[in-house]
Order: sequence, then C-alpha cells, then structure tokens
Amino acid sequence: MTPLRAGIVAATVALLLDQASKLWLLFVFDLGHRGAVAVTPFLDLVLTWNTGISYGWFQQDGPWGAAMLLGFKVVAVIALAIWMARSKTRPATIGLGLIIGGAIGNAIDRAAYGAVVDFALLHFRWGEKTFNWYVFNIADAAIVVGVALLLYDSFRGPDAVKAP
Repeated sequence: MTPLRAGIVAATVALLLDQASKLWLLFVFDLGHRGAVAVTPFLDLVLTWNTGISYGWFQQDGPWGAAMLLGFKVVAVIALAIWMARSKTRPATIGLGLIIGGAIGNAIDRAAYGAVVDFALLHFRWGEKTFNWYVFNIADAAIVVGVALLLYDSFRGPDAVKAP
C-alpha cells in the first residue's frame, strides 16, 4: 500500500469510527438522558457540547462564530491534504490522515449540531483528590495520535536534526 493510500485509509477509518461512536452514543445509547456513565475506574462517558476548539478554547455560541471555525477547519483540511499528498513517509502520511479524519469528524458535528460532541472523560484519584482530563471524542484522539506520528517521523527521518 502506498503512503498516500495509507493516509486516506487512516482518514476514512478515523472519520467513520468518530461519527459512528457519536451517533450511537447520542441516538441509541441516549447518553444525554443517562448522565455520566462509569465505564472503568478511570473512564466515564459524559455528554458535552463543545462550541470552541480544542480544550474548549474560543467558545463560539453564535452562528457567525461557528461558521468562522468551520471555515478555518475547511482551509486546514485542504492544507493538510496537500501536505499528505506530497508526503513520502508512511508515519507522516498516516499521521496526516488521522488529523484530517478527526478534523472532518468534528467539522461534521459543528455543521450538524452547532457544536462538537465530546463524551470521554479520563480521571484518576490520588488520595482524596480526583484529577480530570478534558472531555474528548475519537476525532480528538485521532488528531493527537496523528500529531504524535508527525513528531515521531520528524525525529527519525533523514532530514531530522540529530544531536551531536
């Protein structure tokens, strides 16, 4: 499989898993009416509507703000697709595909619902204190893994700057 095909497959799988999980949680499992659901001692399912970008930054409640974020996402996906088409290494191409699939998945949410559907909450207890990670979805996880693959590729590639 060529690197470009691997990137396209990664984008498609990330997008399908993201949208399938959100549709199931919203309309079959009905997470909105169930409230928080403990899955493991460190993972809960909770429904959160994110009107901003990552970590809830730049919250946009109005239609103009949502349209602006959607427009930015379209430009970013086009730029990433061009980069992916020119990429020569499998890790970078797969990483870019995961980022593209995640970005499209979150863009579909923003267009359909006016906000991104987030549902996974990681947490742990340390004594009497509970520490929570931000609430995320499969698209967000795909983007993080994609960025990690890009970083890995940049350090292992022939053009990477090596320490003396």
